[in-house]
This record gives sequence, structure tokens and C-alpha cells, in this order.
Amino acid sequence: MNVTTAPLVEVSGLTKRYGDTLAVDGVDLTVLPGEVYGFLGPNGAGKTTTLRILTGLIAPTSGTVRVLGGAPGQAQVLARTGSMIESPAFYPYLSGLDNLRLLAEYAEVPRSRIHEVLALVDLTGRAKDRFSTYSLGMKQRLGVAAALLKDPELVILDEPTNGLDPAGMRDMRRLIRELGADGRTVLLSSHLLGEVQQICDRVGIISEGRMVAEHLVDDLRTEQELVIRATPRNSARSILTEALGASAVHLYDDTLRVKVAPDRAAELNRLLVEAGIAVSELHSTERALEDVFFELTTTDAGKEKANAG
Repeated sequence: MNVTTAPLVEVSGLTKRYGDTLAVDGVDLTVLPGEVYGFLGPNGAGKTTTLRILTGLIAPTSGTVRVLGGAPGQAQVLARTGSMIESPAFYPYLSGLDNLRLLAEYAEVPRSRIHEVLALVDLTGRAKDRFSTYSLGMKQRLGVAAALLKDPELVILDEPTNGLDPAGMRDMRRLIRELGADGRTVLLSSHLLGEVQQICDRVGIISEGRMVAEHLVDDLRTEQELVIRATPRNSARSILTEALGASAVHLYDDTLRVKVAPDRAAELNRLLVEAGIAVSELHSTERALEDVFFELTTTDAGKEKANAG
């Protein structure tokens, strides 16, 4: 990842309200040049609304948004940005090639660029077929081709693998990795943890309209914790919570997961044993990205319900 100091996307305190519904609630977001940034969250978390604001499709209720140094929707910003928001829309009775020709003419892009982007998304062989005959994966790839027509610095993709079969998902992930390797900056939304882990450099996690974390993917993936199996479990949990704080101790299945450095294992084992707790298992492990995501995007009430179950 080739990163300079000036962000391409800067969002501060972004909110979007639809009547009584607060779809985006005080989001802060920064995307740096040369990175593949994953905007991760459950369906309905506010991802698409945020991306629509970044591309100038809708206006924010409040907050500050800068894209490529300008305001979203400005001509000079759009000229340097390519996007695919929600499902790509094309004329069904025209070929993929002719759909791109129309877009190229509208965007004043040389026709030679059309064949370049068709090759990038591996659609050259089907370029003259009608869009209506394309599979969902091919339609998604044509949408990416349209986003690349202007040879943009910033590519914004909303759920690019949504609805694809495993082969289509693999092809789309490979394409996005290639875009990043070519030095483009890619901002993509997703609700799929595995997708983000495979192709993104950094991730922002959104839940219920709020940004709850922003990390390097490697940092999330390599965070360590202790796994403890002890009896009685609730007593062990209470003791550890009192010693470390509630945010450091979580219940997963029938084990306790403790966010502390592995070198504190002996200390915690002694604390439990002295309290009459039988410790049958204690070891360090790398936290799964799924666990981090669950922890960050689940409300306290939801966590208690899940733990109780």
C-alpha cells in the first residue's frame, strides 16, 4: 500500500436523517491514497447511505465531507471518481459494449478506453452480447467497468460481490485486488468479513449508523486474547471482570475470552485458583475477525442475550 499523508476522503460528524430515522449518526471516516478500504457493517447499518453522500447522490443532514479535496458532486471531483452504488443499471436491450459507448460519450471519454476496461473486467468475449443475457456476476463486472471508464483516482464500490456465486465472488475479489495493486484507491462496502479480510488494507466498521472502529485489517486479525475454561464459570467471570474491567472479559460459547497480554496468564490463573475456581483450560489465541466484528457491532443487550443462549 502506497500511502501519502493527504487523505482522498475525509468525513467528519456526518449525519443523514430521513424523517424520524437517523440513518447515519456522526460518522468519521478517512480514506488514504493507495489503499483498499473496507466499509464493513451489517445490512441496514448505513453503508450505502454514506456512499451515496460521498458520490453526491444525496446531501447530508449535517457534517463535513471532502472527496479529492472538493465537495461531493462537484464536476472536478466526479471527473476523478468512479463508482458503482447499489445494483448497476444499464439498458437491457443494448450490448455491454454499446452501454459503455453511451457512458463514454456522456463522460467525454475516448472510445479506446472502453476496450481497456472490458479487458480489465474480463468481458471482452461477451462485450457484444445484450446486457439482459448477462449473469449477475457479469452485470456486476460491467458495473465496475463503467466505474473505471474515466480512469479514476478513487473507485467507490457498494457491495460489489452482493448476490454472486462463489466463482463470481472470487473473480470480483481478484479484480479489486488488482485495482489496488495498480495504485488506485478503492473504497468498498461489504457485510462479508471474509471478503474484507482477503482484499482490504484498512477497515471501518459501522453499526446502526455509527462508526464503531477503524483499524488496519492486520491489527484486527492479530490481536491476542486468553481463552479460559473454568468452573463455576459465572464466578470466574465476575472475578476477572472485577480485576480487568467489563470491556476486557467476554463469554463465547462455554469459554471466557479475556483481552490481555498472554504474559498475564499465570497471574490470572493464580487469581482464579486462590478464589476456589477450578481452571481446566487456559491458553492464548489470535482473535478471529468474526469475534471482533460481533463484539463491535452488537449492543450490550444483544451480547447478554447471545451469552445467555
